[in-house]
Amino acid sequence: MKSPAYIVIFMLVAAAALSSCETVINANIASAPSQLAVDAWLTDQPGEQQIKLTQTVNYFNNATPTPALNASVTVGDNTGRVFSFTDPDNDGVYTWKPANAKDTTRIGVIGRTYGLQIQHQGETYVSATQMPRIPRIDSLTFFKDRVTPLSTEEGYRAEFFATDLPGAVDYYYIRFYRNGQLQVRTQDIVLAYNGAFRGSADTDGLMFIRPIRRSINPEKLYALNDSVRVELRTITFEGYTFWELLKAQLQNAGLFATPPSNVPSNIRNQKTGGQGAVGFFLVSPVRTRTTVVSKENLRNGA
Repeated sequence: MKSPAYIVIFMLVAAAALSSCETVINANIASAPSQLAVDAWLTDQPGEQQIKLTQTVNYFNNATPTPALNASVTVGDNTGRVFSFTDPDNDGVYTWKPANAKDTTRIGVIGRTYGLQIQHQGETYVSATQMPRIPRIDSLTFFKDRVTPLSTEEGYRAEFFATDLPGAVDYYYIRFYRNGQLQVRTQDIVLAYNGAFRGSADTDGLMFIRPIRRSINPEKLYALNDSVRVELRTITFEGYTFWELLKAQLQNAGLFATPPSNVPSNIRNQKTGGQGAVGFFLVSPVRTRTTVVSKENLRNGA
């Protein structure tokens, strides 16, 4: 049996050996040219629509991105309608809104194709997308549950019901709000393929599967009298892939993380060899359901 003194000496030698293995690496990462970043997700909802333009910054730069100012931004559809977006506050948020309170014009119409054109700093960027079909949200209910299986803390878990439209593949993006506050954790990016997960069994035309229906819950479950809003959007296959890859990048952390990279964009520079853009252009129909957590809306959670 080794003496305590021997063990202490061994630990000191091991610590010295480990410390001698440390190497300081000064990473010299070249600065990449700034790119136009486009956040353009329009809907069929009434009222103001926004397109946000900024300039990208280097990966290790934590500063707020600089707004892309003095751009010309227009959106048109395949029926000849053209919508001009302006930046009245000079903050990179380009807006369009109806002419007056009685104007019922909406940008998004199911089945139409849309084109985006942005002119900025001598470059012209373009994109095209289509607004797909969408089902309704039939109901939104709640059941009492534990926050986690091992927790004694309880709350109310929400579940929405909707049925996928038959006859084609539909791609969904689902958002939810608690007391008017959009939930924005990475795991709150909820995507569905025909109301299920991509690669699962054929669910075309069927009710959304249970894990998707119950994906609209915050870390701390809802309480009585909370207002809960679920928002269902349909997106194109390209939009679904964009959000799928973006979510993977946001979850890319830990020991086995891979080097970060830009998610492919559907926005291109018209000039061959011109500086590319990042971001995405989508036009989606939106269906919502809002309910207050109350005893009248409680169901059996089995």
